[in-house]
Amino acid sequence: MDVIKAQQVSSRSIEKVVVHPLVLLSIVDNYNRVARVLAKRVVGVLLGSVHRGVVDVTNSYAVPFEEDDKDPTIWFLDHNYHEALFGMFKRINAKEHVVGWYSTGPKLRENDLSVHSLFTQYVPNPVLVIIDVQPKELGIPTKAYYAIEEVKEKSQKIFVHVPSEISAHEVEEIGVEHLLRDVTDTTISTLATEVTSKLTALKGLDARLREIRGYLELVIDGKLPLNHEILYHLQDVFNLLPNLNVNELVKAFSVKTNDSMLVIYLSSLIRSVIALHNLINNKMFNKEHEKVEDSQVTVIPCVVGG
Repeated sequence: MDVIKAQQVSSRSIEKVVVHPLVLLSIVDNYNRVARVLAKRVVGVLLGSVHRGVVDVTNSYAVPFEEDDKDPTIWFLDHNYHEALFGMFKRINAKEHVVGWYSTGPKLRENDLSVHSLFTQYVPNPVLVIIDVQPKELGIPTKAYYAIEEVKEKSQKIFVHVPSEISAHEVEEIGVEHLLRDVTDTTISTLATEVTSKLTALKGLDARLREIRGYLELVIDGKLPLNHEILYHLQDVFNLLPNLNVNELVKAFSVKTNDSMLVIYLSSLIRSVIALHNLINNKMFNKEHEKVEDSQVTVIPCVVGG
């Protein structure tokens, strides 16, 4: 095990987890091949690097995993398979090390802490990334966690949420665009595409606002404890919102909107004039063509024999 053990990672707290597109594609492909019909979750190993509290997840692979649906304490993860496969991965890219593990959840399970403790044999502070392979809401399909020691009546491990994001190198972006080429043509920007993008963004914003409202209502009702850090972040969000009651801002928005409407109005007029011009040209061409055909008609005399 010491031969394939990953590079020692700093024990400092993890600040962010960056997941690359190759990892998402690999996990979704494995889920569709193995567990889609059985409706079970897929578990695997995350490879990458850690620098200044940022975990960069660049690769992954699945491992055989089984669990009892009725008894969460009964589960099996083939660590021998993991060690053998990681040994082969290390021969190809020695810079990638074990940084944690992933699960298709879609939420935390009761036995996740037990599975998480297994990966501490390969990395001091592993991360758990839950990938939602069948998302029902708009947004990033990843949620990242790492474990810390909490001391109350007794010492125990708990999961702490850490921000996650999707990022890609230039080469990966080219590959993703190539894969999505048949889904949407990213080189053509049409009005329908722009409207759809705006609608998708607004739906995502609406879902986040509803989530914030639900959290605040639970805090007011006393069902959730007050978290000052979350309230500070919400206050920062509200402080960054522009004041729409300023006359200069209202005038600027009006001028911008009027300029946009003017361009659309002129475009419609020009389009109508061009269409009418083409219609007139078409009628004139057809009339000239009819005259030419009439002039080419010859009269054949009829001879009657007596």
